[in-house]
Amino acid sequence: MIPNSEFLKGKKGLVVGIANEHSIAAGCAQVFRASGAELCITYQSEKSRKFVKPVAEAVGAGLFLPLDVTDLVQTDQVFAAIEEKWGQLDFLLHSIAFCPREDLHGRVVDCSQEGFGLAMDISVHSLIRLAKRAEPLMVAGGTILTVSYHGADKVVDHYNIMGPVKAALEATTRYLSVDLGPRNIRVNALSPGPLETRAASGIDHFDALIEDAKTRAPLHRLTTIAEVGSMAACLVSDFARSVSGNTAYIDGGHHVI
Repeated sequence: MIPNSEFLKGKKGLVVGIANEHSIAAGCAQVFRASGAELCITYQSEKSRKFVKPVAEAVGAGLFLPLDVTDLVQTDQVFAAIEEKWGQLDFLLHSIAFCPREDLHGRVVDCSQEGFGLAMDISVHSLIRLAKRAEPLMVAGGTILTVSYHGADKVVDHYNIMGPVKAALEATTRYLSVDLGPRNIRVNALSPGPLETRAASGIDHFDALIEDAKTRAPLHRLTTIAEVGSMAACLVSDFARSVSGNTAYIDGGHHVI
């Protein structure tokens, strides 16, 4: 169930990383909008546009723009459009991860230099690039969120090289929180349990991760994208104005097992 209140009324947010209506970022966008925020939604390519457009329409996105985070010109264009339309940005959700399939499905020790570099650039450095552009628009402070996973802390079977990549993402979150704290910009990571999304389906033996979460998590069920969205909405709201540099687990308690 998506909460329906106005505690984000007046806030403007950028949501990056929606692949389709089942994405974590889509769940967050739905709760952001239900909580009163106005949104800019991006899509990665023309091929993905048709899958993201229904989400953008459902949340009444004020801006719907292409954004390949490896394209610096396109990145600048997105923030220029936000500045022109709103003159400010209150929050940013970065929900992006990528690794070439052959590197993702192999042992960490076998990961190629090229594959590791690409995974780090798209999954981690893209957060830094977006944060740098968001900073001058967060004139009254703001919040930056990214999406991690328990495999950043513990070795999870078949998560492979994405474990070290997510560990780097969480460390980056902490360092950004210190860099941007003087501007009253808070930076936090969301860490959901395994979810049946298109991105997660690329992980080898993903069904086993799903079953493990259902069996071993204290709540004995999977998290939903709406529940992740509820945590995200709380973190970008004034209710969490003293929370920064944190990794918030939304996994039914699975991370404590």
